[in-house]
Amino acid sequence: MSGKRDAQLALVIGATGGIGGAVADRLVAGGWRVRALHRDPETARKTSGRPGLDWVKGDAMVEADVVAAAKGASLLVHGANPPGYRNWAGLQLPMLNASIAAARAAGARLVFPGTVYNYGPDAFPTLTEASPQNPLTRKGAIRVRMEEALKVASEDGLRVLIVRAGDFFGPRPGNNWLSQGLLKPGRPIAALTYPGPMSVAHCWAYLPDLAETMVRLAEREDLAGFEVFHMRGQTLTGDELVAALEAVAGRRLPVSRLPWFAIRAMAPFNETMREMLEMRYLWESPVLLDNSKLTARLGAEPHTPTQAALRAALAGLDALPRETAALAA
Repeated sequence: MSGKRDAQLALVIGATGGIGGAVADRLVAGGWRVRALHRDPETARKTSGRPGLDWVKGDAMVEADVVAAAKGASLLVHGANPPGYRNWAGLQLPMLNASIAAARAAGARLVFPGTVYNYGPDAFPTLTEASPQNPLTRKGAIRVRMEEALKVASEDGLRVLIVRAGDFFGPRPGNNWLSQGLLKPGRPIAALTYPGPMSVAHCWAYLPDLAETMVRLAEREDLAGFEVFHMRGQTLTGDELVAALEAVAGRRLPVSRLPWFAIRAMAPFNETMREMLEMRYLWESPVLLDNSKLTARLGAEPHTPTQAALRAALAGLDALPRETAALAA
């Protein structure tokens, strides 16, 4: 299998982002040749901090660019995600349609990260691959349409793998709740802001674990033409998350509630605030992902211990207290 994989090529859309970058890193480590699409490949090559990628020029919104970049690829990872929730309606579906066309032209399997935005409270608390998708939000409705487009494409021969996980976090700064909502990157962690009740369980996904899961599944020979798997990830109440962060930081961390009233006041004038406000319901009820199908296929879900994952995330955000960072070094 390794000899076959050494000759295989993967195209990653969104390799400068959190999930696309994590999957690109894992593919390189596993012996794949990895091509990454970017509108400014020279800048991406210099600033991404990801050696081993073949950066090519192109726009993820332009089908011809993606089709050309995917030539010879056996795997296409669609990790594009507009930052700050901005203009999802105008960007997400066109980018996905370009990736679908490129994967079909290349005969590649398309790998797609699913989210919990697809679901409303009628599916809570435990989400399985068969749970009804009745989203409450515009963003959730877009994600549902994206997965529907993938399902339709699979009925016409495209091979699709969707791996669904909770809120992403990882060892690099990124577009996620941990680095943009709970703490302030670039300074030692001293306090936290939490979006929901502290006793409610919430699902998180450590990006290296998610990337490992995606690649292990994508390399299997027993996948059907359209497959969906759920990752349990790091499932923690607010109290458990704070306790783990305190253990990593080596200090007590005062917790304040996210000021939703202020976000509501800013929402009419700020698209990111408006989209954040729509996501509030996901913090007020338990949201759990059933990984039974995944563990049946892989034997066990790739899982980094919570404190180790959070330590790596804080180090990447330059948010570890200096004394803790020195000890870790």
